[in-house]
Amino acid sequence: MSQPLTIVIIKHMAGVKSSQTPYRRFVVKLGTNLVTGDGEHLDFQLLADLVGQVAQLHRQGLEVIVVSSGAIAAGRDKLGLTRERRDIPFRQVLAAVGQSRLMQAYDQLFGRHDITIAQTLLTRADISDRLGYLNARNTLLALLELRVIPVVNENDVVAVDELEGIRFGDNDNLSAMVANLVDADLLMLLGVVAGLYTRDPNRDPDAKLIPKVESIDASIERLAGGARGWGTGGMVIKLEAARLATASGVAVIIADGREPDIVTRLSRGESSGTLFSPTGSKLESRKRWMLSRPAKGRLLVDPGAVLALREQNKSLLPTGIIAVNGEFERGDIVSISGAQGERIACGISNYDSKEIAIIKGAHSDKITELLGYEYGAEVVHRDNLVRL
Repeated sequence: MSQPLTIVIIKHMAGVKSSQTPYRRFVVKLGTNLVTGDGEHLDFQLLADLVGQVAQLHRQGLEVIVVSSGAIAAGRDKLGLTRERRDIPFRQVLAAVGQSRLMQAYDQLFGRHDITIAQTLLTRADISDRLGYLNARNTLLALLELRVIPVVNENDVVAVDELEGIRFGDNDNLSAMVANLVDADLLMLLGVVAGLYTRDPNRDPDAKLIPKVESIDASIERLAGGARGWGTGGMVIKLEAARLATASGVAVIIADGREPDIVTRLSRGESSGTLFSPTGSKLESRKRWMLSRPAKGRLLVDPGAVLALREQNKSLLPTGIIAVNGEFERGDIVSISGAQGERIACGISNYDSKEIAIIKGAHSDKITELLGYEYGAEVVHRDNLVRL
């Protein structure tokens, strides 16, 4: 059973005016180095400016969800501690202390604009099953309908995935999942990096900003660097978040949150940072849910299967699978990648990892002979598959 979504509503509601922007619903993610300035203290002046811009959108009748990092840094500052200890339990202590301090800052700053906010703590378990996904979605949409601005963070006190850098990665992927949950029109990933560059701008003065990306392919992934990539929070992680959001029909912009009026300018459709275009129309609810769930394993497939999945809207058959990574059960979400590791799809597996290891490379009519039974000719049926 999924954990309940934690909500705390604070302050008053603001009035509503009409809007002339190309977007209606936004998710604004504020990175750790942005909200803390030097990485040690909350930058109240910058936060006040960003909150003011969000408040301006709110007054125009637009809907905004804020995903904010900074709880751990706020806790470290409150306790007067250094960065020497980095073990998970201690960082959870810092998050517990800093979360209230972070929310107090947002409470005060949004309160200046007479806007209600809601502290919204999520864990991966909250959206990993169908019921939890729907509960989280309904709660966030209800808050928006009441003209409340949710301020979202991962519940670091009980969740370790973000702290270990395994899944959410400085809230980038969390913000993409939230954008997926609420059918957002635009996700702003705001940090201290101006966007995706042709090279690492910290090392190469000739690096050029890429203003628009139509599709995140292998060539774009190579620009991000290594395992975590260059830039705050890891450009690789930001690309993962962009891939997730754009696959569900959400436009994504990576931009420098310190630029003047960055939130309001992006909301009007002005060019700044790197824009990632949606790769398709808004997905139906079931496929959005599949995208929001963490993959339990990965299937590597041959070029023929890549073509069948990408171009022909086919199911994944065992004959196209060349390797199985991870352990998972029948019914789990799996990631599907090409032989070079490029992600092309995810979906619900009809077989567990041990069974697929036996039938991989075989024709479907051999499944019963190899296993003694079968759950269908497809390892992942096309109706249970989302192309990325």
